[in-house]
Amino acid sequence: MKLYVYSMRDFDELPDFERFCEKYHVAWDYTNETPCMDNLDYAKGSDVVDIITTVIDRKMIDRWHEIGIQCIATRTIGYDHIDYEYAKSLGMGVIHITYSPSSVADYTIMMMLMGCRKAKHIMERAAVQDFTLKGKMGIELPNCTVGIIGTGKIGKTVIRHLSGFGCKILAYDICESEEVKELAAYVSLEQIYSECDIISLHAPATEDNYHMINADAISKMKQGVMLINCARGSLIDTEALIAGIEAQKIGFAGLDVIEQESGLYYFNRMGEPLNNPQLAVLRSYPNVLVTPHTAFYTDEAVANMVENSIVCARDYMEGKETPFAVK
Repeated sequence: MKLYVYSMRDFDELPDFERFCEKYHVAWDYTNETPCMDNLDYAKGSDVVDIITTVIDRKMIDRWHEIGIQCIATRTIGYDHIDYEYAKSLGMGVIHITYSPSSVADYTIMMMLMGCRKAKHIMERAAVQDFTLKGKMGIELPNCTVGIIGTGKIGKTVIRHLSGFGCKILAYDICESEEVKELAAYVSLEQIYSECDIISLHAPATEDNYHMINADAISKMKQGVMLINCARGSLIDTEALIAGIEAQKIGFAGLDVIEQESGLYYFNRMGEPLNNPQLAVLRSYPNVLVTPHTAFYTDEAVANMVENSIVCARDYMEGKETPFAVK
């Protein structure tokens, strides 16, 4: 198998690719560029292309198919940035990966704690030497009821790590886990909305989940509810979120992902006007913490992403079963 890697980051991924391609005896080459119509032919002679979050549309898939690419591997858990149904219709494989769930789980809990203690507001005021206490009183996490929507690997890890804080934990998933039931109670979405002080999203981006947090869902939530999203931006209707914040229905939002982030996050846009006015609005609020899709970003997770993209692509090319082939 020959692998061609796009969007290579020299400062963190390159040593891992060198290490794991040697370990698994994989021939490879790479570019720092993100995939676009002008550089798709870089992969000519390869069997697999390895990408990150770039939107891969039909025209790009057609070109890769024409030059002999047999599989698209994304070193991300999500694969909604790829027109995977079209790729599969051409007989191409699509592979995604898994990585250390603790990376996102711990970041999620960090955001919860920052929301509870009004950390963004405190730091902004301290930066201009306002050391007063008014408006900075927080709440304690053990006194909160926390709702976890989605109990896959990451949601399950959030629940396990969160259990040490002593808070009441409710959970929702269409597939219930016996392991989760030892630490949390599965309830309906309606109960999550009505009873939880903090709601954290850990569901995939699907047609069914699109804007699951909308104006109707927010209306059912507790006054001052905290929303955490370290999953996918499309789970939340951003306009409904903004309305909820301005109506003071939402007391805090911790957002590591947003709608329309493709082409924005992971690039240096300093000095440029950003074509995302909703992001500008969200960043202006003292009770909203926005980070640029970095919840995953640990040394362990990056190594997992690189290794698993190589291993899963190799397994696909060798005709082996892999749970990470998109069906």
